[in-house]
Amino acid sequence: MPGTLFLIPNTLGPTEALSSVIPEHVQALTARLDYFVAENAKTARAFLKLVGATHPLAKPMQELQIAELNVNTPAQALKGLLEPLLAGQDAGLLSEAGVPAVADPGADLVRLAHQHNIPVRPLVGPSSILMSVMASGLNGQSFAFNGYLPTDAAQRGKRIQELEKRSRAEKQTQLFIETPYRNAALLEALLASCQGSTLICVATDISLPTETIRTMSAAQWKSAPAPDFHKKPTVFLLLAQ
Repeated sequence: MPGTLFLIPNTLGPTEALSSVIPEHVQALTARLDYFVAENAKTARAFLKLVGATHPLAKPMQELQIAELNVNTPAQALKGLLEPLLAGQDAGLLSEAGVPAVADPGADLVRLAHQHNIPVRPLVGPSSILMSVMASGLNGQSFAFNGYLPTDAAQRGKRIQELEKRSRAEKQTQLFIETPYRNAALLEALLASCQGSTLICVATDISLPTETIRTMSAAQWKSAPAPDFHKKPTVFLLLAQ
């Protein structure tokens, strides 16, 4: 029988206590695994070191097998990452931050695991996308995550207007993210492209000690102090009124 692919949540950034965001049973299960597929091996080792501080790892860190899967991994290499599972070994899939396979290249491996009848088990942990919806006060009954918007200013403005139109027609919350050093440029684009009544939420450093989440209309944001979000992971949400 094949092993099980466990989808292991990571923290969303440096945290004072791992148990404040990663449940104890998830840490215990992670500690017993010795094969991992991770977006970044260095980040994975840092996470496993935190787990190992309270839950003894199955093997010394240098003996754990960590294979990388990221945007540069060719599709033909995915089957090889599943070979240990097909041989009966359990494995953990780790994202660089948050939950695997959501806005994360691990989704391709999960789909392939299903095709080979490998059991897939998602574990509880922080998702910046869901947590931002929870805290925004916007529509949590209908929402869509749109990833990154175009970097070209004209195309980005056009895309924002398209999402605002869709939000108004479907009463649907629209979510997107940006490379952290471009956060200010994206907020400026939102304020320039959206109608004044459109609600905009800026959710920064979710689940971290420096977390800030604020929802206001576009008109209110124009007169408000700029948020402290430079080079900080941020989720942006809008809901047209």
